[in-house]
Amino acid sequence: MEQEKYAIIDIGSNTIRLVIYTRDKSGRFSESENVKAVARLRNYLTDDLTLSEEGIAVLIDTLKSFQEVTRHHQLEAIKCVATAAVRQAKNQEAIIQRVGEETDFTMRILSEYEEAHYGYLAVVNSMSYKSGITVDIGGGSTELTVFEGRELIHFHSFPFGALSLKKQFIEGDTSKNSELKALREFLETQFLTLDWIEGKKLPLIGIGGSARNLAQIHQEKIDYPLSGVHQYTMKRKEVEEINKWLGSMKFDDLQRVEGLSSDRADIILPAVEVFNCLMELIGSELFALSRKGLRDGVFYEEMTKDFEMPVFPNVIEESFYDLAIDYDINLTHAIHVTNSSLMIVRELEEQGLLELTESDHQWVRLGSSMYNLGSYIDSESSNQHTFYLLANRTIDGLLHKERIIVALLASYKNKNLFKRNAALYEDWFTEEELDKFNIIGAVIKFAYSLNATKRDIVEDIQLESQKEELIFSIQCREDWKPEQYQVEKQKKHLEKLLKKTITVHFHE
Repeated sequence: MEQEKYAIIDIGSNTIRLVIYTRDKSGRFSESENVKAVARLRNYLTDDLTLSEEGIAVLIDTLKSFQEVTRHHQLEAIKCVATAAVRQAKNQEAIIQRVGEETDFTMRILSEYEEAHYGYLAVVNSMSYKSGITVDIGGGSTELTVFEGRELIHFHSFPFGALSLKKQFIEGDTSKNSELKALREFLETQFLTLDWIEGKKLPLIGIGGSARNLAQIHQEKIDYPLSGVHQYTMKRKEVEEINKWLGSMKFDDLQRVEGLSSDRADIILPAVEVFNCLMELIGSELFALSRKGLRDGVFYEEMTKDFEMPVFPNVIEESFYDLAIDYDINLTHAIHVTNSSLMIVRELEEQGLLELTESDHQWVRLGSSMYNLGSYIDSESSNQHTFYLLANRTIDGLLHKERIIVALLASYKNKNLFKRNAALYEDWFTEEELDKFNIIGAVIKFAYSLNATKRDIVEDIQLESQKEELIFSIQCREDWKPEQYQVEKQKKHLEKLLKKTITVHFHE
């Protein structure tokens, strides 16, 4: 069966990319190919803002090489968009005509608003922040947006980016203190022309290659134990430290920094200065990286064009639905296990045996809905597979720490395995948090055994707490003997953690 494919070509000031999306079995499109060319079109803009013939030739040659790929995949649905370098060019109409005549593509130049709006769309459809400030620094422009309640409130596009800032302020490959001082003063003056960012105290969300490199550099520097950079967070102090560390290096050393792409070594400093300056002005204590950017925003708009709003109502729910489809999770069974888990934790809370926050209730819902997901690969070692899959897969809407919480709960087998899985991340949690997640994991395992035959027979769960005993009263609508057998096997994990004997009574 031929798969449905869709492609976007993003013509930026520094790089040109071709991304191909393929529809998977869940019905969603996921990135299947990503081809990049470092064209640096911004460097071919003359003083009178004309894209030189040499620059046009670089653009056409790159598009022709992409054309070989799109023809191979027999792609017809292709969006080709250009940003600052072409937008700022006085001869943009001639460039559009040349692209149309010499390649398979019809190029569309994005306005400043469209470029900023697509970045905003990418963030709100792939991250959990309800409010924030996005910054997308390209080679020739920098887009800022403010969104509140997931709605776009302000936007602005500055006509400078990492390449143009490097050209304007830094003469050699490495920067001098006087050059960095002049750059900082310029950035502060420019950003303060906006009356809607100073003192906002919102998270700063970075989009694009330079932001991604900053996150990768920091991950390498601290031996970060997880894969992936989407939704990775850094504190303001950590951004400052990376900025100073990179600024102190010679260019040869800079090129060897782990996590930094060699083609960005000469422009990373101006980009990080932008992030550093903005965090200071905003009063932001958190920098978050969105791996989803302009291309994804264009894609989201195209995929939701038949709907009133191109913003997903709930990012996490969308992500977990995709997970359920990808790993053949029985949704009716998962909902039943989740309901049983929630009934049990509420009973434990009423008895004063467990104290949960609103966020904890969310972890119960998510962990129980994904419980035993790893059986898709191998039922015998499903717990290890469950933890690995959830810990190492990007889940839109969940920060990395939150992803580990869900992985620990969904893979729960016993206290020892929980401890082994949590070992790499012990510094991320307090002892009290780990103890609490241990109990929640045991509750989910207990609830899972109550639906061992996937007949969804449990209708209500009541709990009575005596001095050294917990008495569960399980109301069922059908014969419960297979479930009773499993519960008697699994209750020991909860008994050890709650330090009480558990008696379970089943009745109709």
